Amino acid sequence: MPRPGQLKSSVGDRFSDRIALGVLTRAYPPELIDEVVAACGRTEQRSRLLPARVVVYFVLAMCLFFGQGYEEVARLLVQGLERESRWANGWRVPTTAAIGRARLRLGPEPLRALFARVCRPVAAEHTQGAWYRRWRLVAVDGTTFDLPDTAANAEFFGRPGTSRGQGRSAYPQARVAALAECGTHAIFAAEVASLSVHETALAERLFPALAEDMLVLADRGFCGLDLWRSARAGGADLLWRVRSVAVLPVIAPLHDGSYLSEIVAARDRNRREDPERVRVIEYTIGSRGGDGTVYRLITSILDPADAPAGELAALYAQRWEIENTLDELKNHQGAPGLVLRSQHPRGVEQEIFAFLLVHHALRDLMHQAAMRGGHDPDRISFARTLRVVRRHVTGQAALSPLPTGPGTHSEPA
Repeated sequence: MPRPGQLKSSVGDRFSDRIALGVLTRAYPPELIDEVVAACGRTEQRSRLLPARVVVYFVLAMCLFFGQGYEEVARLLVQGLERESRWANGWRVPTTAAIGRARLRLGPEPLRALFARVCRPVAAEHTQGAWYRRWRLVAVDGTTFDLPDTAANAEFFGRPGTSRGQGRSAYPQARVAALAECGTHAIFAAEVASLSVHETALAERLFPALAEDMLVLADRGFCGLDLWRSARAGGADLLWRVRSVAVLPVIAPLHDGSYLSEIVAARDRNRREDPERVRVIEYTIGSRGGDGTVYRLITSILDPADAPAGELAALYAQRWEIENTLDELKNHQGAPGLVLRSQHPRGVEQEIFAFLLVHHALRDLMHQAAMRGGHDPDRISFARTLRVVRRHVTGQAALSPLPTGPGTHSEPA
């Protein structure tokens, strides 16, 4: 008889081998989950009701079926097993408390490591809308997630201030910064921190993920010499908006209407330290009467022949793709007014990376469908894809994603 909390094993037919979650099992196969779990030191020394692999898939399922209770998500993992007599007495749906303990035991590290292993830009050479000339278009931005109002979350993450009531928000918040591929909405780098960490400081941790073939778009909140150089360190080119009050002296006007200038550190008020050469593009959006919004962009692409000013001005609108990406993550995969369910800081980080992993798997699937049909990935509905994937998971859960014996083959849906 197994001890409480343990599962009687069956040779060659483990419960964890029976779980399938459609696109999630394809994107994150069991063998990879086991590697990540082992690398993070989370491999169990005994057979548990909720082994680490199962908990990883549970957390992913929790972020695919957001809003469902713990026990209902657990049922989705094993839907269909009750029809097999050999499993009837071998596994039971764990209680909410048991699932909570299993999540704490797993921690955020395996989810973070899985994200680092798998989540990359997905656009291919011929992906529509993903490229400008030789550059892969990516954008950087930040957001916040509301968290359950627990003492642990409030102490670790902090609360935003408010001018109403007691001068503080009803919910603690976690800050997240991300890099996303504009053409596919695939998030390929992300960091989580407390509100005390400024958005730009968090974004700087992402820049090692940038590559030479990328053109990085950013809003005016990210402009600064140190941040600029950090983003440029790996060879990526930049196209960032700057504040209207930024001092950008005209060093040399260029034939396309842009001009060469220099940016300096905020501390260098006399502009005597080592400046950075940039190209400035100014344009107006709105009526011709002079009351339109004036945009000022700076770019590391100094030669207008490589990227004319008019094309870069039009291209900057692609920065909004990361806003749409974060909206998908929070308001569609999640729900309007999203509040995460994790009561403790380590659970919060685990849950956020699970959200990101699910989103990446969905966006990779959408990109594959777009490539097969010769479409722009933006023309495929994220909300519809999410509904289809959810229906598919509930229709095929519990089909083994692994071969069950010599000469047999099984394929995850």
